Amino acid sequence: MAAQQAEPSLEDLIPDSAVENPVEWAQQGEPDDQPAEPVVEVDPSSPLADLPAIDVPWPDDLELPQLAPLEPDDSIQFADMEDATNPRPALVDADVVRVTDELVLAFPPDDAAFPQQVEFAERFGNLSTIAELNTDDDNVAQLAARAKADQALLDTMMRVYGYYDAQVVRSVASIQPGDENAGSRPEVRFDIIPGARYRFGAIDLGELNTAVDAAALRRAFEIQPGDFMSSDKIVEEQFNLDTALGEFGYPFAAIDAPELLVDHARTEGDLTLAVRPNGKYVFGEVNSNLPRFLSGRHLSSIARFDAGDVYQRSLELDLRRAIVSTGLVSSVTVTPREVVAPVGDQPGTVALDVELTRAKLRTIAGAIGYGTGEGFRAEASWEHRNLFPPEGSLRVRGIAGTQEQLLGVTFRKNNFGGRDKVLTVDAFASTIDSDAFDANTVSLIGTYERRSTLLFQKPLSWSVGLEAVATDERPAPLGGVVQPRQTFFVGAIPLFAELDTTDNLLDPKKGFRAGLRLSPEVSRSRGTESFYLRGQFDGSTYLRASEKIVVAGRVRFAAIPGTALDNIAPSRRLYSGGGGSVRGYGYQRIGPRDVNGNPTGGRSLVEGAIEARVQTGFFDGALSVVPFLDAGTVSRSVTPDFDTVRFGAGIGVRYNTGFGPLRFDIATPINPGPGDSRIAVYVSLGQAF
Repeated sequence: MAAQQAEPSLEDLIPDSAVENPVEWAQQGEPDDQPAEPVVEVDPSSPLADLPAIDVPWPDDLELPQLAPLEPDDSIQFADMEDATNPRPALVDADVVRVTDELVLAFPPDDAAFPQQVEFAERFGNLSTIAELNTDDDNVAQLAARAKADQALLDTMMRVYGYYDAQVVRSVASIQPGDENAGSRPEVRFDIIPGARYRFGAIDLGELNTAVDAAALRRAFEIQPGDFMSSDKIVEEQFNLDTALGEFGYPFAAIDAPELLVDHARTEGDLTLAVRPNGKYVFGEVNSNLPRFLSGRHLSSIARFDAGDVYQRSLELDLRRAIVSTGLVSSVTVTPREVVAPVGDQPGTVALDVELTRAKLRTIAGAIGYGTGEGFRAEASWEHRNLFPPEGSLRVRGIAGTQEQLLGVTFRKNNFGGRDKVLTVDAFASTIDSDAFDANTVSLIGTYERRSTLLFQKPLSWSVGLEAVATDERPAPLGGVVQPRQTFFVGAIPLFAELDTTDNLLDPKKGFRAGLRLSPEVSRSRGTESFYLRGQFDGSTYLRASEKIVVAGRVRFAAIPGTALDNIAPSRRLYSGGGGSVRGYGYQRIGPRDVNGNPTGGRSLVEGAIEARVQTGFFDGALSVVPFLDAGTVSRSVTPDFDTVRFGAGIGVRYNTGFGPLRFDIATPINPGPGDSRIAVYVSLGQAF
């Protein structure tokens, strides 16, 4: 038997020279003396060589085994090609809701099978791809493609409402040429078969039972086993529970994302919502990162809580809004910090660390307006809003107008003595040269008030003040003769209160306002001392008549009992007419007049106005048209004189700037008096009332 030759090993195949110098050995390559393979040129026109003959015999006599026939399956239904473009609906006598011209939803005729169909259809219409891309040129192929996305949407929505076994049957119908409705558009129909609505099974709220207020917190989460399942309800109640935790004193509470385990056999879903209360706390001190700018003590004074009160997240957010409303900061961050940990049922203590970023504190502002009878009026001001910390501002203002010039200085202390309470001291000198009087006045007014702001509109506002006035005045020339000047020294205690239920401070659309001003005054002139009361009531109401129409109305009653008209300085009498009064008439042109037709003012006043604020579609709805009717009368006596009521009517436009409406009104007097112009124009910022 011949010996079997062993295969060479790896060491036999690698020579010693490769081990000693592997790089040089690898670079040797193939030997240079190997002959190169010849390159054969192929003629493209040469014929192909003959294929070799197939010498395998063809199995002509091959017999295959007979396959057993399949039994027919009656559950399978084949589409009828003649009806493929107009499939039959899945529901008979369905309750059909049309979403668009080419999209309908069909629900079971029994409302109890799916009671949410109205809400469901509206919600689907807002999310539908077919509804979003709806055009007059849509064809069947486009609708069929979009219908697939809408069917997936419907499947998801049915699960949101708790119908986990629902069926959605999609059909796309096209109209063939020659059909009776050949001119109609193609249509997509979804037949919705809800099936059984699942209910909540077990509910696990994690560590909620460890909270001191576990029972009250559980009541805030209004999902119980056996309730119908709804994803919307889960989101809503998770929010309610989170809100309750924040209001019951749990600043560090955490809630994980909900988990829902659906059991189709039980038609139930077990809900797990991991809640970690992390202890109950009370408020401690408020700290500021800028104590010399807005100290923690000052921030505590404007907070709506005291140290030791149970922590409430809404009060923390309210403090943040109050700091923003000062106008002194560009950003605010309020962070609860544990100071004392809770022990057993005893709450801990949290401090609120306030991180402030200063805003620009100096402001230059200006305004310009025009009114027939008043002429032009331009106002400019410079203000430093925290020159006297905290929140002590200094404002210098000036007015240059056709009839009025003024220079004044105002000191204002916001949040003085409490939240939204303001101390104001205003000193100014002014000159007014109107058709009624010419006055040179110096005034010093101090006011303490609680008024609405843009962020905090108050249902009740009030103010109390002291006023000292020295004014040198003379009435309008009489018969071309300049009247002598008369100096009045006036002391007053102006009081004000207002109820406000409107929805917006600058552009209300519903609610009412009712304000009362009372000012007991003493006046001394030419050795005569007079005591009288200046009183005024203002009321306005706003009614939304439709989506785009707001009807607004106002009334004003004023009177000055206690002394004769001549004992009252002309600048402190009652006048009517102008852009903020009765439109269509010149400024202060309504009321008693002298022999030259110049207004003399009176001791009683009645005004009224009604207007419709109609929103248009121009400028994305920012432009409104406002027809209006105004009326007013002024009498020399304390009793109003309704025999000389003046009416004005006109139309205006409002452009909503986002901050407030820009107003342009044009009006005409209906029963003008002597010298009244036929057209009056008013331009300003804000509604007329």
